[in-house]
Parts: sequence; structure tokens; C-alpha cells
Amino acid sequence: MKIMTCPVNGPRAISEFAYGGEIRSMPDPATCSDDEWADYVFNRNGSPGVKREWWCHLPSNTWFVAERDTARDVVLRTYLYEGEG
Repeated sequence: MKIMTCPVNGPRAISEFAYGGEIRSMPDPATCSDDEWADYVFNRNGSPGVKREWWCHLPSNTWFVAERDTARDVVLRTYLYEGEG
């Protein structure tokens, strides 16, 4: 069984979690070009490597960040989001 550690509830079966997508910087919609906005909305970096991703522990509705190596499918660490700066 695959296990992921919720930063609030501890180790849990992966079936208790939902993937929320990679954390990416959003361009300012008021000042970016249409091409920049389209790139943000429609394109993703699918290359393997370490990614910062949103995950949710469904039973507790706890959203958190997981750093995951997608090449090896290994979760490196999980933590609660504290903002950017």
C-alpha cells in the first residue's frame, strides 16, 4: 500500500488524498499578454523531476504542499502552505 504523510494527520493511505495540481506562479491577468495567459492556462511542464504540488487529505479537507520526485514517484516531504514571502 502506498502511504503519504498528511502534515496534520500523519501517514495515511494514498487513497485518502486528491491531487490538486502543480504549484505555478500565475501571471497578472491585468498586465500579461494573451499569449502569456494562454500559456499559463493550457500548458504544463510534464518533464520528470521534483515538483511542488497541491494535495488534499479528503477526510479532514486539509490542503497542503507535497514535494514529489515525479521521475521516481517518491514524496520527498509534505508541509502546510505558509504563503510566498
